This record gives sequence, structure tokens and C-alpha cells, in this order.
Amino acid sequence: MLQTSTDLFYTDLPCANSFEQIVNQSKFYPVPADWLILVVDLKGSTAAIQAGRYKTVNFVGASAIAAVLNAIDRLDIPFVFGGDGATLLVPPSCLPVARDALLGVQRSARLAFAMTLRVGIVPVVEVLRANCQISVAKLGLVPGSSQAHFIGGGLTYATDLVKDDRTDNPYQLWETAQAERVFLPNLSGLECRWQDLYSQPREILSLIIVPQQPNERSRTGGPGASPAIYQDVTKMLLQLYGAAKNFRPVHPRQLKLTFNPRKLAIEARLRSRSSHWRDRLRYLTAITLQNVLGWLLMSWGIGLAGVHWGRYRRDVANTVDYCKLDDALRMVIASDRDRTRALLDYLEAGARAGKFHYGVNRSDRALMTCLVFDRNGRQIHFIDGADGGYALAAVDLKRRARLNGGQNSSGCNQAIQNSR
Repeated sequence: MLQTSTDLFYTDLPCANSFEQIVNQSKFYPVPADWLILVVDLKGSTAAIQAGRYKTVNFVGASAIAAVLNAIDRLDIPFVFGGDGATLLVPPSCLPVARDALLGVQRSARLAFAMTLRVGIVPVVEVLRANCQISVAKLGLVPGSSQAHFIGGGLTYATDLVKDDRTDNPYQLWETAQAERVFLPNLSGLECRWQDLYSQPREILSLIIVPQQPNERSRTGGPGASPAIYQDVTKMLLQLYGAAKNFRPVHPRQLKLTFNPRKLAIEARLRSRSSHWRDRLRYLTAITLQNVLGWLLMSWGIGLAGVHWGRYRRDVANTVDYCKLDDALRMVIASDRDRTRALLDYLEAGARAGKFHYGVNRSDRALMTCLVFDRNGRQIHFIDGADGGYALAAVDLKRRARLNGGQNSSGCNQAIQNSR
């Protein structure tokens, strides 16, 4: 492990150059004990899904990542998007501004969308005391852009602590109790400007796979899943689909900018200068015109403002977080009916054999929420299945685990009960 100050721990972490190195756990490093875990979780996400608001759910979840990253400026920190929430890790020097950012997002979600966000902070040392671990790996995507992956059970344990809704929960934060300190969050870079990604005649699968034996020792030395579980799943996917490109949910040719005012209004409601209708209309008009310009530049392959717009769609497709580890293997993949049937047969056999629990949600399209700080580099695009995606896959996972009479045996990794 690199010997650096804790502030620069993630900045100086060596990048893995393939997802294979992630699943075999050869590039994971323990998170410093003085860091803190920031947890964001949307209450009532199932009701929002039933009301057809899952794109808004995704946008609100991603807004927490944008707010914290902007608050800490250029320091590199690890984070993961969970569909109806997010988790980030920060060093202690970032705690005051990160805390204010979380409270600001909580308030903005309430005012803009009447949504309630649980937000909370859990010290890593609390996780370690519970015999959990948190280890992180950094996967390089394109120059200037990377994706964090986590193992050890600690993120799930921290989420469990924050989601406990007892009134005296010391890990939860609520802006209503400290309104004088709440500021509007800086959501620069947060965008929602692409059309839904249809995959005809195929379908989109949102998958969550949680090993049933989390008490095995991972390569980091802490409790966590053996890499063999994840290796077997990814090997099977490659055998079934032939190559990763055949199940990637996003290809450059699919990416089309939206001009639907109802979809663009999600961004306008959260990012406009105020909640006044004039400010929201002004913002909506501005991003619509930006999409017109973007469509022209990408269609003609013109370079402007240092960006080669002819290859921008390719850069977007290369920075989509469609595979990730965060105490579970989460994937959004494109499939067809026959391969879906074969994949589900494999997963069901693995579940019955006691290898893992799984959950799946099927949809005809995917949704994408974008975080773009530099169109030539620092950006990541959060993908989820439409109509519930990861959120409903987590519900399905819990249902299947109950039917199989299964439950995680680890005291720290309650992934079945608390999967985001």
C-alpha cells in the first residue's frame, strides 16, 4: 500500500486497468481508519417508482455525489452510485464542507421534488470496530476519469446504521434541525440530457449479486466475498455473450440528446438559481439551446472549446459505470430473451447451491445521469435500468433470499436486508 497522507490516499491509489483486476481483488487497498463514510438514501423510493419518477430518483441520488465533489474541490475521493442513493468516502479534513453539502442536497430534494433523503455520516473506525472492512480499488476509464469499487462489508454496515430511523440515531443528519447552516449545494457538472437508452430487440437487466458466504477471507484479509464468486459470474457472462461489448448497455450510436422539456425539467428544477418559475424556465431554455448546439457539433464532428465533439459519444460510452463492486456485484447489461433465460437459470442454480443471492429487474431501456466536470476527461455517467432498476432488483433480491431461507452469516455485511 502506498505511504501517503490520508488526504491523498485515493488520489495516489494506483489504477486497475481492467475489470478483471477488480473482480480478482488484486488492486484493493484498505481505506484509512480516520476517513468517514457519507451515506445518502431516498426514503419511499418504491412509491416514487410506482409514480413513474425513477429518473428523478436517479437524479436526486447522483446530486449528492455532485454536491460533495464540488464542495471538496479537486481532491479525488471514492464514491458509488446506487440508483436511489449514493455512498462517498472522505478524509477528516473534508468533513465540514461535505456535511454542509449533504444537508444542502437533502433540503433541495425536499423543496424541488418533495422527496425525503436520509443522509448520514459513519466514521470508518466504527466499521472496523464491528469487525468489518472497507477496501477500495480505482479503475481507470479514460484519462482523468476513474471509478471506485469496494469490498469488505463495511459500506453495507454503514448504510444499515444510517437507515435506522430511530429518533436518536447519532449517524443521521437532518437539515430541518439546523436550517441556519443549510446552503444551496453546488451541483455544477450534474446533467440529465440524453434520451432513454432503448436496446431493441433486446432488454436491459439490472442485476445485484451478493455472495452467501461473506465470512470467507478476501484478498484484503478482511471479511468479504472470495473473488471466485465474482470471477465465476463474469466468466459466465463472457461465455454467454461472447464479449463484454455484446452486453454493454451503452454504445455511441445509441446516444441521442433529448429535447423533451419534461425530461430536461428534472435538471432545471434542481439546478436553477431559485425555485421561481422564471428562473426554472430560463435554465430550461438554456440547456435546450445547449442540446441543439451539441447535436449540431456531434453531427458535424466539429471541434469547439477544446472538445472534439465528433468523438464525444464514444467518450461518454467509455465512462459508464455499468459494472461495479460495492459489497455486491452490480451490473446493468443489455440482453436478449434467450440469453436472459440462460443467465437467470445460471443465477438460480447458483442461489440454490448456496453460492450467492441475486436480484434482477428487467426493462426495455436504461436511464443515464451524468456528472461532467471536463468533457475531455473528468466525467462519469451513472446508468440504471428504467422503471425501478437497481432499486427493484434489491427488492427482488430480498424476496428470493427469503424464499431460499438464506441470510448472510456475517454480523457486518447485512447485504440481503439492506441492499440499496
